[in-house]
Amino acid sequence: MDITITSLAISKKKGTVKTVVKSATLIENHGFENDAHAGDWHRQVSFLSQENIDAANARGLDVTFGDFAENIATLGVDWKTLPVGTKVKLGESALVEITQIGKVCHKKCAIYYKAGDCIMPKEGVFAKVLKGGELKVDDKIEVL
Repeated sequence: MDITITSLAISKKKGTVKTVVKSATLIENHGFENDAHAGDWHRQVSFLSQENIDAANARGLDVTFGDFAENIATLGVDWKTLPVGTKVKLGESALVEITQIGKVCHKKCAIYYKAGDCIMPKEGVFAKVLKGGELKVDDKIEVL
């Protein structure tokens, strides 16, 4: 099965839901242009599988793309099973390296209160951008 991007999302502020966009520019060693989580650190881009979002809805939450503050939602891969250090090609030319699986939430943020739960601490994966590029929904993903 192909792995594809099903959603791209960015936000101006940390701790808030992200706004879904049709395309976005990934910048080397930074993250998405105009995204609050971008910068010189190890969590420049976040990933969450659409399957996890669908499962959250099946459990009674009313959530959609961007509600868990993920930058990239995908179909066809269980991100948390990939080891730290895995390189992933996104679209035509972008390249990221997985740097962290899951995260610690120190306080309940706007995402938790909107969604009623947050799956990013258990299901989300974070990466550093090794090579930038333009991404759009339906782009293919290749785990290297």
